[in-house]
Amino acid sequence: MNIRKENLRICHKGHKYYKSSNCPTCPTCEQERKPKEGFLSMLSAPARRALESNGIASLQQLSTFSEKEILQFHGMGPASLPKLRTALQANGLDFKN
Repeated sequence: MNIRKENLRICHKGHKYYKSSNCPTCPTCEQERKPKEGFLSMLSAPARRALESNGIASLQQLSTFSEKEILQFHGMGPASLPKLRTALQANGLDFKN
């Protein structure tokens, strides 16, 4: 017998999904919310939420932080840094030293 360790949840929009953690994020809502373009569209949902929850919505805002500061954000991992670095450099910007 296979016992499911995930709990069925229903978000405020009525989407049904299973989660094993306490994370309240609905995967369907998160996919609908994902930007279609711009540097935030290149990131995973946790990394995108990490920047958004710290008030970073533009590359200019991102450039005011160091890589070390960005990595301290909950949800941000080292795999996102190359994507962010590339986006900054393409716009003539860089992380703060």
